[in-house]
Amino acid sequence: MQEADKGSKVEIDGRDLRIGIVQARWNAPITDKLAQSCTAELQAVGVSHKHIRHVKVPGALEVPIALASMADSEEFDALIALGCVIRGETYHFELVANESGAGVTRVSLDHQIPVANAILTVETEEQAWARAEDKGRDAARVAVEMANLMEDLS
Repeated sequence: MQEADKGSKVEIDGRDLRIGIVQARWNAPITDKLAQSCTAELQAVGVSHKHIRHVKVPGALEVPIALASMADSEEFDALIALGCVIRGETYHFELVANESGAGVTRVSLDHQIPVANAILTVETEEQAWARAEDKGRDAARVAVEMANLMEDLS
C-alpha cells in the first residue's frame, strides 16, 4: 500500500446486501458488545435488518464451521466472525487463537466470500473491552466494502 492510500475513505453502501454474522458465546458480555456495534453499523451503512442473519455458537473454534455452512448456502454477500479469546495460563490461548483465525480465513478462500474477522485475541479482559466497540463497527464496514468489491470484480 502506498503512503497516500493509508487511511483513505471509501464509500460504504450496504443497500441490497445480505450479511451473515457468527458470534461466539464465550466471553459473552464482550462478544455481545461486538455484535451490538457490528449490527448497528451494518444498519447505518444501509444493510436492512431483515438481510442480517445472526447466529451464535459456543466458542471461537466453532465459528468457522458455522461460517462455512452460511457460505455453502450462497445466501450471503459477506460474513462476519465475532469472538473473544483472552490469554490464560496455558497453551490453549494459542490453539484457539490460531485455529479459529485459520478456519475463518479458510472459509473465505475456499468459498470465495469475504469474511470480516473480528475475533479478538487479547492479553486481558480490559484490552478486549477497549477494542470491542471499534472492532465490531470495523467488521461491519469491512464486510460491506469487500462485498461491494467482490461484486465489482465479478
